[in-house]
Amino acid sequence: MTGLPLPLGGNVIRKDIPRQTQIEVSEILKESIDYGLKHREAGVEHSMPLARGLDKEGADRFIGMYVNDFTVDYGPTGRNAIREFLGRASQQGLIPKKVELELVE
Repeated sequence: MTGLPLPLGGNVIRKDIPRQTQIEVSEILKESIDYGLKHREAGVEHSMPLARGLDKEGADRFIGMYVNDFTVDYGPTGRNAIREFLGRASQQGLIPKKVELELVE
């Protein structure tokens, strides 16, 4: 409908945590995700006991829906997708109020 990717998940951190700590946690998460993407085959292999009957190719494709370049950095497209997603949820009464997106960068 919008041409934007569907946000399937994200990492959040409490607003009352000091900003510098938020930034440090964000960097640690980014490093971890980068490592996983650079060592994807090992990650897929590690996930196979939880793959519910998927072969490696299917598991890799499934993982790729949740862990990809948008996971490392939403970029303008990803940010727009999240804003659109939250805006529609608010309009339809699925969340109690409009959410203003705040990113730790």
